[in-house]
Amino acid sequence: MLQSNLAYKLPITEEPAHVASKDATLSFVHVVVAFFAFLIGILGGLLQGLARGGIIELPAWLGYYQILTAHGVLLALVFTTYLIFGFFFAGMSRTHGAFSDRLRKMGWAGFIITTIGTLMAASMIIANEASVLYTFYAPLQAHYIFYSGLALFVVGTWVAGAAIMAHYFQWKKEHPGEPTPLFGFMATATLILWVVAGLGVAATVLGQMLPWALGMTDEINVLLSRTLFWYFGHPLVYFWIMPAYMVWYLVIPKVIGGRLFSGSLARLAFILFLLFSIPVGFHHQLMEAGITEFWKYIQTVLTFVVVVPSLLTAFSIFATFEQTGREQGGKGLFSWIKKLPWGDVRFFAPFMGMLVFIPAGAGGLINASFQLNAVVHNTLWVVGHFHLTVGTTVILTFFGMAFWLIPVVTGRRLTKSMNRSGMVTTWLWTIGMFLMSGAMHILGLFGAPRRTAYTTYQDHPQAMSWFEGIFASHITVAIGGVILTAAGILMFYNFIYLAWFAPKGETEFPMTPDPDDTPHTPALLENWKLWIGIAVVLILFAYTIPIYDMIVNAPPGSPAFNNLIR
Repeated sequence: MLQSNLAYKLPITEEPAHVASKDATLSFVHVVVAFFAFLIGILGGLLQGLARGGIIELPAWLGYYQILTAHGVLLALVFTTYLIFGFFFAGMSRTHGAFSDRLRKMGWAGFIITTIGTLMAASMIIANEASVLYTFYAPLQAHYIFYSGLALFVVGTWVAGAAIMAHYFQWKKEHPGEPTPLFGFMATATLILWVVAGLGVAATVLGQMLPWALGMTDEINVLLSRTLFWYFGHPLVYFWIMPAYMVWYLVIPKVIGGRLFSGSLARLAFILFLLFSIPVGFHHQLMEAGITEFWKYIQTVLTFVVVVPSLLTAFSIFATFEQTGREQGGKGLFSWIKKLPWGDVRFFAPFMGMLVFIPAGAGGLINASFQLNAVVHNTLWVVGHFHLTVGTTVILTFFGMAFWLIPVVTGRRLTKSMNRSGMVTTWLWTIGMFLMSGAMHILGLFGAPRRTAYTTYQDHPQAMSWFEGIFASHITVAIGGVILTAAGILMFYNFIYLAWFAPKGETEFPMTPDPDDTPHTPALLENWKLWIGIAVVLILFAYTIPIYDMIVNAPPGSPAFNNLIR
């Protein structure tokens, strides 16, 4: 049902907007956990920014690396993962029909296992027994409960993901020869990537870190653990980005009153992400010894191939914008831009994320280039880049999604005042991130390191310049962090209002109609056995020999370091 009290209107559609009530409940509990983790995570980020800038001094009972770990884990892992699965359960119910009782129970089992793992890991962070940062790099050692929680977190998502994929393949079985709905295709590609990538972090947590933390082994192969982490860590970025792309491809065209430019192009982009986003982890390890230049070169080349599906997405989405604007009367070279609904937060927030992804993507190319990486490696530049890609592109897209997803699963309506609140949230987040991330990038070029608390390095002139710059200053980083915190608190208020206090009503799940080229979609794009097979071949090619060498010719193992983080 369309919202008559909004300042903008969508075209009337005959398509059902139904999400089964039991599926909506499963989606909603994921969203609730996501936003409570989000609130705690942004407050941790505020304390971190103020402490690193030398503006406040943390109390003795609260460690800098403790809140840094909480900030990264809660925002980058917990918030994103829960919100993605909430999105997937609602979207699959909308496009593929209600889940069967068996698959819904599997979804609930996945949620429970994931939540138990989250609470276990979080409890160790609160107890300052796991201040090992978001990457939990060895030889820093956390409590075994932290590693057990991480393992349960991953396993729980696999269980929930299995329910979603089973629902998708059941639809295919019941509709032989038909192109599957784009939502299910994209969700399945994302979950296959997540499962395959998760094997790496599961291997290092269960095979290395957990026995090490339990005292079963005295030392750990640091190089192998980091390699297995980045086997998982880089595709993790695409596990965040691909659902954001799903919003761009499947929701934004409907919100602006148009139709996706090409469904086949969208499917091809997601297949390319599945193929080329996993065997590229070495570009995070370009400065590490123990990996030969040849294998770093191979994975760097594969990294640049991942640019292709992002460029396909940019072309497809902006072609959709222009196509829609012209259909609505836009003339000339650029006048169609005026026809887009700039006052609708469901469009504006994701659009700002799209714009930010342009410099964010350019920064990614710098990070993946061997010579340029040597300049920015382990500096604040990398942190600034991360906050542009995930902290802005993905988060703003998820913000825009929340303004229709929450009303859909709670049976409420997005009001005009709440839409205005979302617009303010978007502007605050964008301005705050411009200040914080921009300063981080420049500070990184001036040599400011990442992963460090406040220090002047005994008042060294170079270090003092990091606090005295006009824009490139830790003070600017902190100011940006304060603005981001204000935006985050406002977004949490938006969530509370939309979930429990907005007017009752029926909200449409804004799913774009099938693109014109849907009947002509090549059947090859639906051949999952082929694409998974090619992905496995690429992974084996990129990782088998290097990992074999790391095991057979292992460097001396490292004992645990856990007294430096107290």
